[in-house]
Amino acid sequence: QVQLVASGGGSVQAGGSLRLSCGLSGYTYSTYCIGWFRQAPGKEREGVAVINNHGSTSYADSVKGRFTISKDNAKNTLYLQMNSLKPEDTSMYYCAVTYGGSWCPISRPLSDFGHWGLGTQVTVSS
Repeated sequence: QVQLVASGGGSVQAGGSLRLSCGLSGYTYSTYCIGWFRQAPGKEREGVAVINNHGSTSYADSVKGRFTISKDNAKNTLYLQMNSLKPEDTSMYYCAVTYGGSWCPISRPLSDFGHWGLGTQVTVSS
C-alpha cells in the first residue's frame, strides 16, 4: 500500500522560509513523477513543483526562483524548500505521486497522480 506523509508546515511571516518533507513508502514503480500541490480555501488545487525519477524538475511560474524541490532516494523522502514566502503562498500543501511513468511537466493532469498524502498547512502573514 502506497503511503505519503507530509510534514513541515507552519506559520511564518512574509519573507520567511519553510521546508516541507514527504515520506513515501510502499511504492514499487521504477519510474514516477512526484511533487507538491497546494489548495487554498475556495480555490482549485494547483501544482507547485514536480520531479521525476531522473531528477528533472518543473515549477509553477508563481514559485520559480523561490521554491526548490528535491528528493533523497535513500530516505524515500521528497522535500520542498520554500524561501521568500508571500501571503499568497498560504495554502494546504499536499504531496502526490503518479502510478508510474517519468513524464513530469508541472502541467501534468492532477488525475494522473493516483496517490496523495494528507496535507500540511502553510500560513504566511504579512
